[in-house]
Amino acid sequence: MMTRMPTPMRRNNRPTRRGVLGLIGAGIAALPWLPTPAFALSAANAKTLVDRLVADINAVINSGKSESAMLRDFERIFVRYADVPTIARYTLGVDARRASPAQLRAFTDAFQRYISVKYGRRFREFIGGQIEVQSARQVKSFIEVKSVAKLRGEAPFDVTFLVSDRSGSDKFFNLFIEGVNMLLTERTEIGAMLDRRGGDIDRMIADLRASS
Repeated sequence: MMTRMPTPMRRNNRPTRRGVLGLIGAGIAALPWLPTPAFALSAANAKTLVDRLVADINAVINSGKSESAMLRDFERIFVRYADVPTIARYTLGVDARRASPAQLRAFTDAFQRYISVKYGRRFREFIGGQIEVQSARQVKSFIEVKSVAKLRGEAPFDVTFLVSDRSGSDKFFNLFIEGVNMLLTERTEIGAMLDRRGGDIDRMIADLRASS
């Protein structure tokens, strides 16, 4: 996983790093942005989605392809199975309100590549192992699908997907690897990147593209 950046001076219109980390302790259920009840989405359907997602991930990590080829495959998987616009907008935080439509589109495109590369490299560490889907259950307004990563020479650990159909189709909108919350981690990372650039969204987008 990417090393978290040092905490810079925060602007008044964004939650502090301490505040964001406090949200992690409070738990995902406390966040007001969470999808509305998934009346059409069942635990069985969510599990089927993650079964397909995990099968695709397993196929890539055991394909023997080069890193660059694997990362391209992981980006296609991310686009197919993740609610990219929701993840990107949440990650941008309150700055999404002042971003223009063109900036939001540009950020979503850059974020898609960035997150695919970052988590694709994380999943490459699973080479020689596999992920197995275990169970699915409704938790408030979404479905939690639990899986286990089994790697050679390591103790198994949890990989959990949160799934909703709010986007109009079944997609995952958050991911936990060994308890690390993707959404909150990336919101902290992107907020730090923005602060280091004086809140300049265009500079942050350009640097995000360059980093991936």
